[in-house]
Amino acid sequence: DVIKHNGKLVPRAVKNWIDRYESSQRPATCELIMCIFEACGAKYNIDEDLLDEINVDEVVLELVSQAKAGDVEDFVTSKQKDLRGFKDNLTLFWDTFVLECQNGPLFDEQLMEMCINFVTALSWQVKKNTPPRHFRHVSTLIGLQLATSFVTVAKTLSQSRETKQRQLIAEEKKKRKDAARIESLNKVLSQTHDKITKIEGMIQAIIRGLFMHRYRDVDVDIRVACVKAIGGWVISYPSYFLNDLYLKYIGWTLSDKNVAVRKSSIEALRAIYEIDDNVPSMALFTQRFSNRMIELADDVDISVAVSAIGLFKQLLRHQLIKDVSPLYDLLIDESPSIRHAVGQLVYEQMIAVPNAEEGEDSDKSDVQLKRLLTILKDFASDPILSDYVIDAVWEEMKAMQDWKCLISMLLDDSENQELTDVDIASLCRVLGGSAKRSVGEKLVPTIDSRKATLTKAQKEAFESSKKKLTTAMIKPHPKLLRKYLADKSKVCYIVEIMQHMNLDLYSLKQQEQSCISSLELTRDAFFKHGDRKTLQTCVNTLVFCASETKADLQDAAQRVLKETTDEVIRKLRSAIEHAGETEDDYSLTVNLRRLQHLQLAMPINNEELYKDLLTLLEDFSDLEDEAVQLDLTNIFLYVIWYLKSIDHDNPDENQLTSLITKRSTLYKHLETQMDNVISSFSDGQTKSLLSSTICTIFSDLCSLFSKEKLSSTKIERLGFSPSSERLEKFWELCELRLSVPDSDDDDMELEREEEADYFSQKDIVITSAAKLVAHEMIPKDFIGSEIISHYVLHGKGVEETIKQLILVFKKNMKSQELCSLYLDAMKKAYSRHLEDDEEAKPKSFELCKELANRLSATFSGFARNIHRPSILKLVRNGVEHAFEDTPTQLSFLEACVLPFLQRLAAADIRDIIENVQSRVNDDDVDQDPTGWRPYQTFLEHLQERVSKTEAPGQ
Repeated sequence: DVIKHNGKLVPRAVKNWIDRYESSQRPATCELIMCIFEACGAKYNIDEDLLDEINVDEVVLELVSQAKAGDVEDFVTSKQKDLRGFKDNLTLFWDTFVLECQNGPLFDEQLMEMCINFVTALSWQVKKNTPPRHFRHVSTLIGLQLATSFVTVAKTLSQSRETKQRQLIAEEKKKRKDAARIESLNKVLSQTHDKITKIEGMIQAIIRGLFMHRYRDVDVDIRVACVKAIGGWVISYPSYFLNDLYLKYIGWTLSDKNVAVRKSSIEALRAIYEIDDNVPSMALFTQRFSNRMIELADDVDISVAVSAIGLFKQLLRHQLIKDVSPLYDLLIDESPSIRHAVGQLVYEQMIAVPNAEEGEDSDKSDVQLKRLLTILKDFASDPILSDYVIDAVWEEMKAMQDWKCLISMLLDDSENQELTDVDIASLCRVLGGSAKRSVGEKLVPTIDSRKATLTKAQKEAFESSKKKLTTAMIKPHPKLLRKYLADKSKVCYIVEIMQHMNLDLYSLKQQEQSCISSLELTRDAFFKHGDRKTLQTCVNTLVFCASETKADLQDAAQRVLKETTDEVIRKLRSAIEHAGETEDDYSLTVNLRRLQHLQLAMPINNEELYKDLLTLLEDFSDLEDEAVQLDLTNIFLYVIWYLKSIDHDNPDENQLTSLITKRSTLYKHLETQMDNVISSFSDGQTKSLLSSTICTIFSDLCSLFSKEKLSSTKIERLGFSPSSERLEKFWELCELRLSVPDSDDDDMELEREEEADYFSQKDIVITSAAKLVAHEMIPKDFIGSEIISHYVLHGKGVEETIKQLILVFKKNMKSQELCSLYLDAMKKAYSRHLEDDEEAKPKSFELCKELANRLSATFSGFARNIHRPSILKLVRNGVEHAFEDTPTQLSFLEACVLPFLQRLAAADIRDIIENVQSRVNDDDVDQDPTGWRPYQTFLEHLQERVSKTEAPGQ
């Protein structure tokens, strides 16, 4: 009861037991052994008179029989509140027992031998009868704790033996030896040695009888307990355990299939390698298992990988491995935890490490920054990957926040400057990225888009960093802009820094002119370049300054922004006026792009410009695709800002009429361009970027002006619904865009540029379609199954979008409707497979199977029982579809029907077997055995499934 309910009373309970043992050994021994049985949830009385004759195996068999009859309790997995501390109390009891008994009962061979025998027997097979899992779990906990406590006692005795040995040697060296003392020391040494021998014998009995079997138990918790235990033994008692005989068990479990076991193994090794004196004895072990340790740094589980990186660092510290290159790829891993763990290691090993050639300067900021630039050279061709590297080392590398050093290196024009143009571009990226991180912004995008909740201390720290950044940047910022104004690979990072500064400090430090100079230079950069990254950064910076500054400085910022807007409008209208006069429409395209970025940040209320944009589409049919795409986007943005300007609670009727006209005009142009692009696909022209834009605008327009959404509102007049014919055209365009191989995209060059999106065009297209379905802008059965049929075809981004759409379907649809949708999706995917050429068919068949597996997995757990009738109907309809065209469509059974059968009971599967067999004529099978092979395979799978389910003991 103390172990089950009240751990605080364990020490007193142990002392009381010792008192009883000293008074009468046999009853106390029986009591202790029965305590082991009760901890397993069983009851068995031992007659003290028959204690010497007890047969351990027979007792354990009786306990196993009780378990099979259901007459035992499981305290380990019990959910009872008062049993939550059972495992801790159990191990505490046996630890206290050993430590309290080390000067007495511990060395009673009969007592400890009997305890160890029962513990090992309860953990292992007796006469081909395996104890239930909780028996093994409890006995393993007891056995491992006994061994751990024995190790503690052995360690204490070993230290005592060493002390007495030193005393004996010292006594024997004396000229006047004390014979009595020497005799006493020899006697104590002999007794201590005997005790250590007995303790080590008990440890060995537990290792051979329990540990060597349970470290590979099917139960994960038992395996984890074994790994943690042996790791602790090695650290506590290295003279006995620090050798390959025991270390190999930790090495073997590095390859365990379970995450928790692998992580426990790594943590055990980290603790062992942490002790410098252990390393020389581990040379052979390290040589044998170091490759596996390195491999785990790229483990599928993030926590294991991070822990393995820490182990990698230990190996490097002891110079057991010298090559850091295997971890280079992990600097750009998607997981922030892995990136930062590798970043810490790379910083310590490659950036902060002293270098004899650099002498005392090795810890200076400029030296460390140059080392970082050397690493970044390997990623210079991809700015996104460079951001990953910068983000990985930022927290460790304080030199990245040495603003004066960074600025000095960028402004240095001396001949002694050792930096190449690539290095300077990387240094600008480091400056911009570090500025962003220092004020709490994310440098690398994450899947979790939620805004982090900051504590008061974090907010104060970020404000302090912002103040330091601003103070360092106020004067040199215009100089940096002037120097790098003409280089688009550098200037955007310098421009963006203003968004992370405390602009009020310009006024407080009377540096308003410096701010105005930076704004004017930002405007110059906006007109100097035409790439998306620079344009977006310049616009965002100008808008930020116009809203965040105050008084005269705000007036100046708003003036610069207005001048920028007016100049864009003037240049664009001029370009439209001269459109078609030359083959190169660069001026038109770049100014359309500039207008787009302005409109993404703020409204441009210019009706004449809007008319010019319409004229461009109406009067020029031979525009380049990018010009058409940008023109459509700008018209759409103009319409959206117009919608936003309307008072939804008290709308002006004239405004509504005007907006309806604008919306209708845009919609007609979308229809025209959609038809043109579909025709161009037929002619072999993919027009990938334009098709993606059309799909996105069409989806957003339908969503914003949805008749259902706007019904019963004061702007109901604005609502409209696209025709079914147009929706079919929309999905046709989506599918055409999705069918384009990535290598053939006409926008691949754009995606390689520095301003590339983190999301592919295919993600955008599928999101456009999924949004219309999820928000019920169009019926689910219209293109819902079409979208799902693309689930596994286009990478992680598309997968995640469709996965979220399926969750919406599961929430809002009845089971039967959902299964019908799944079946239609699989039919469409299978139809594409049949249309493939022979070379592509094996891959598309596997994709059909993967789709079916993903969809069937949504019915796991209790859901399979709830959805059983619908799943059964899906299977029957799937079988019917497979037999509509035999033997051509028979492979549909294996590819798409079989995964759902795994969710059904044996009785249902037998019905399906009868259904399938009733459809088959044996003569047909004999005439074309190859064609009917899928049918035979399907039938074999079903029969195997039934036999397994109905096997005895299953």
